[in-house]
Amino acid sequence: MSESLLHPFTGLRPAPDAAADVAAPPYDVMSFAEAKVMAEGRPLSFLHVSRPEIDLADGTNPYSDEVYQKGADNLAAMVESGVLIRDPAPCFYVYRIIMGDHSQTGLVAATPVSAYNENRVRKHEFTRPDKEDDRVRQIDSVDAQTGPVLVVHEAEASISAALADITAADPTYDVTQPDGVRHIIWAVTEPGAVAQVADAYAPIDVLYIADGHHRSAAASRVAALREDRAGAGTAHERFLIVAFPANELNILDYNRVVKDLNGLTAETFMARVNEEFDVAAVDHEARPTEQHAFGMYLDGTWYALTAKAPPASDAEPLDRLDVKLLSDRLLGSDLGIADPRTDKRIDFVGGIRGLGALKDRVDSGDWAVAFALFPTSIKDLMAVADANEVMPPKSTWFEPKLADGLVSYPLGE
Repeated sequence: MSESLLHPFTGLRPAPDAAADVAAPPYDVMSFAEAKVMAEGRPLSFLHVSRPEIDLADGTNPYSDEVYQKGADNLAAMVESGVLIRDPAPCFYVYRIIMGDHSQTGLVAATPVSAYNENRVRKHEFTRPDKEDDRVRQIDSVDAQTGPVLVVHEAEASISAALADITAADPTYDVTQPDGVRHIIWAVTEPGAVAQVADAYAPIDVLYIADGHHRSAAASRVAALREDRAGAGTAHERFLIVAFPANELNILDYNRVVKDLNGLTAETFMARVNEEFDVAAVDHEARPTEQHAFGMYLDGTWYALTAKAPPASDAEPLDRLDVKLLSDRLLGSDLGIADPRTDKRIDFVGGIRGLGALKDRVDSGDWAVAFALFPTSIKDLMAVADANEVMPPKSTWFEPKLADGLVSYPLGE
């Protein structure tokens, strides 16, 4: 029988009265300037661990040795002062996030690096070496997994029942962030309850990475690095995840802006668009309401686009994706975006920012055209991962985001 995918661990988490001060947005959703403003007047913010360059001189290279060391020092100081405490025995942690009318409840756990290496924790994106290297150094320096990987699994009645029992009690933390999103944690510390949760998740044999490909790849590399240093059997062999049922996650659109029209006039470009899409100018934001439909903003006008020849319902999972359809039929063929991962002429705008952000980019004169997409479905994400395929970059934008600092996973267990 395969090893369980979800294990309890001895978490590092805020003292109860410090949780609101410690909780912070994920390290990678803000610029240096934004992180510095967010942490101003908040000495306990976890941003001092996840973005420690904010405590150093402006202009400090964020990938320098002193930045990683500062993060380690800041985490150690928070432990030494009692701001962060460590559970004495392995626990699970139930995590509920509420954003507006949306609520999702999942489990904070540790999953085996071996499961990631064996594709039981399945990927759907390539990683960038520079970002992966950064996470390897951060994890190794602070000696902890401080940024959880968001994963998804098939819904199970046993899991719903177990989580309902736990969340009927008062939570350990209930923190509302400045953006209005609530983060609620129940620490599952009683051994019998820990065993019940483990049993409830026993049927889960596959997890799918939703957000955190660089963190999970880095965890695998850190395990190998530490085994090389200390010898076989001594590597740290698990990493931090938060697992949600597939029917609870919320995917928003992930939109595109392109710097120029690849040497085409607006008229010639529009003629090319009309070859592949039915096009209609509209007097409002052209937000797609179904798959294979797109919005486009060009020269002060919104257009609604619908693919003239949409992919067949039985097409390969990757070919059903709107991000691939747009790339194949317009971005690559006409605008010359051969590799969206590396081409500086394209940028990506998360749906949480609204379509107004696309209009603003183009109206600024710095970008020529913007495209709004219909959100990728969880079903399509899982199908692509099952087929061992890779989505185009920036195919999914998950909201709400997990908070950093509420539960971390020390490697020195």
